[in-house]
Amino acid sequence: MPEFQGQSATVDAGFGAGTAGARPTTTVIDDGSAGRGRGLFDFGRGQDTGGAVPTGMLLGAAAVGIGIGLLANMGRKAAVQGASLMQGDWFDALRAEHRAALAIFDQIEKTTPADTGKRSTLLAALKNALQKHAFQEENVIYPSIREAGERGDADQLDHEHAYVKTYLLELEMMGKSDPRWLTRVREFRDLIEKHVHEEEDEIYPALRAKLSDAENKKLTALMNKEGLKLA
Repeated sequence: MPEFQGQSATVDAGFGAGTAGARPTTTVIDDGSAGRGRGLFDFGRGQDTGGAVPTGMLLGAAAVGIGIGLLANMGRKAAVQGASLMQGDWFDALRAEHRAALAIFDQIEKTTPADTGKRSTLLAALKNALQKHAFQEENVIYPSIREAGERGDADQLDHEHAYVKTYLLELEMMGKSDPRWLTRVREFRDLIEKHVHEEEDEIYPALRAKLSDAENKKLTALMNKEGLKLA
């Protein structure tokens, strides 16, 4: 198993029931015009509302807005994790995420020192992809490797993740026009490719073979659950 040299660092409306016959509570702003109160959102000129909008209406609108926001966030998470979910098997899903990360490296390596904004954007995308990927592996896959009796392999992979975090931090701190920046990116890619080789060609196939179909399905479900947390 390859050794990685370098310095390691650890980075990382409920509505109250009113009294029968009582008028709803209202929120009023007095603008001083014609001696009447003016509602916070005076949509109904001429309506017999006293120029005020019921508080219940405002709370209802706020609740709808929160609900829409939550649904949108859930949809975004499903879209981000969707590529992994569609793979079906945990190993195939992680392999697809490896390919996606290497594709971002391809884009970065096509940039020039003048493309500072593009480099920052691509590095942020790479960081997000690798963080979610590592979160799944460290919380689900590596513990399963240990349970299968291969603690040394799991510890080695964890150790290599520390270098990944160190490289990401260094590349974030370096000037994106620095002539050394792309050199460090290529060194980082070399580390990632060696790490991927270990996982895809040696460790993950052995783990999948040791587990039953039911255990592999459970591992897939657990991994996708973790992935949704950072999607």
